[in-house]
Amino acid sequence: SEEFARKKSKLEAFEVNSPEALKAIIQAQLQELQKFAIERDWEQFHTPKNLAMALSVEASELVEIFQWLKAEESNSPDQRQTEEINSEVADIAMYLLRFCSILEIDLEKAIESKLERNAEKYPVNLSKGNAQKYNQRGD
Repeated sequence: SEEFARKKSKLEAFEVNSPEALKAIIQAQLQELQKFAIERDWEQFHTPKNLAMALSVEASELVEIFQWLKAEESNSPDQRQTEEINSEVADIAMYLLRFCSILEIDLEKAIESKLERNAEKYPVNLSKGNAQKYNQRGD
């Protein structure tokens, strides 16, 4: 929308990878998603259950793109596949952001907390180059 484009142009003054710019972009996108849902009277359908199910479906659609590709093929998708991947990634991100918004989950804090827990479960000295799950390592 015009409002999102206006906010995005203001953000161009920020360094692209700066945390402030990323937070502002995500906040603007959250507002756009909410506005989109309100305009269509879809908020009634945006329950945690429905959003979690939609998120799972979209993740499955992403998986489907890669389903029968060889590992090396998955590393270099063609233009059509790239467009499909971009579309599914956008769907996943939008449903995840909407889900977090509805349940008032601070995504940044949730990620930070999960990274801390993962660092404890997967210390470098036991996990480097090892794909085993922490509870199957036998350390």
